[in-house]
Amino acid sequence: MKSSIADDVALVARIDVVPTILEVVCRTTGLGFAAVARVTEERWVACAVRDEIAFGLQPGGELEVATTICNEIRASGGHVVIDHVAEDEVFCRHPTPRQYGFQSYVSMPIYRPDGRFFGTLCAIDPRPARLETPETVGMFKLFADLIGFHLDAQERLTLSEKALLDERQSAELREQFIAILGHDLRNPLASIDAGAKLLLRMPLADRAAQVATLIQNSAARMAGLIDNVLDFARGRLGGGLPMSRTLDADLTAALEQVVAELRAAWPDRAILCDIVLDRPVHCDRARIAQLFSNLLANALVHGDATAPVRVRARSADGGLELSVANPGEPIPLDTVDHLFQPFSRASVKPGQQGLGLGLYIASEIARAHEGTLEVASSPEETRFTFRMAGRLAGTSGS
Repeated sequence: MKSSIADDVALVARIDVVPTILEVVCRTTGLGFAAVARVTEERWVACAVRDEIAFGLQPGGELEVATTICNEIRASGGHVVIDHVAEDEVFCRHPTPRQYGFQSYVSMPIYRPDGRFFGTLCAIDPRPARLETPETVGMFKLFADLIGFHLDAQERLTLSEKALLDERQSAELREQFIAILGHDLRNPLASIDAGAKLLLRMPLADRAAQVATLIQNSAARMAGLIDNVLDFARGRLGGGLPMSRTLDADLTAALEQVVAELRAAWPDRAILCDIVLDRPVHCDRARIAQLFSNLLANALVHGDATAPVRVRARSADGGLELSVANPGEPIPLDTVDHLFQPFSRASVKPGQQGLGLGLYIASEIARAHEGTLEVASSPEETRFTFRMAGRLAGTSGS
């Protein structure tokens, strides 16, 4: 998609993780100015900025591209790291440090997943700093890849949202978009996860290790999103969700694993569980865990952050009743009717991520189990309940 510089600035502004990246860059390196810059042959434009040294740039602000080292990076494709300009054999006589008054400098190229150059993740400070280390260079490389990944994802989402405004073409374009999205995100996500694991094997400062762990957890959440996207594509374009039902005597462990994962992702939230599955359940264990994960994550996102989410599960004659309830604002009546449709959400909160597929996938899993998924919402609580009748032991799965 061809875009203007203004579009690119707006695109970066929609990536929630960028301010955190710039903060971590400054705190980890000690540099006082960090930015994501759009760099072309003609222009250098700041898309996002963290300025602790009164450098004077704001998002949308420009530097003359010929005066920047980023322009040289655009041409060469390599990164530049300078610990101390005055002692650097290559840059001690370079005009750029003199013009902008810095002694330490890092700039890493940002590429989109298809290989197109976007710009740089750069940072400067008037004081020298120790930057030429595997940890710092690796961190900048990982962050640059993460920004490139998000640029691509945001651009694809923007394209789809614009296309879906035309109701006559919405079904066809949505299915094409989902198929492309699910396929193209796999490789960059694997690179991000591998990069985070590599960083965690290095000796890192506590803050840097926390950030690497955060990136790894984010990659896991992105993988869950991709799974939902692919399930949607299979349901719409293929023969439905693949299922393998067996008489499962240990479904409790799968549900408890889901709770443990979401407690780790939401350490400040309380999840109260009442799970009593004293009889085997005829189900696809992985799919039931996916349904439960989607319902529990939905409750954590939309529920009252100060109140616990309550989980209840009971088994009977091979069947299952599973409910997830959370206090919070009730779901509007005009929303309930299409809540289980794809791309629908109970509400939209600032910084909320996702495509609105979680409840749709959960409802499809319920349907594939010949069960029901219902919602009851009042000022006291919102409760999602999955009910599935049992089958006789030995009945073949679907």
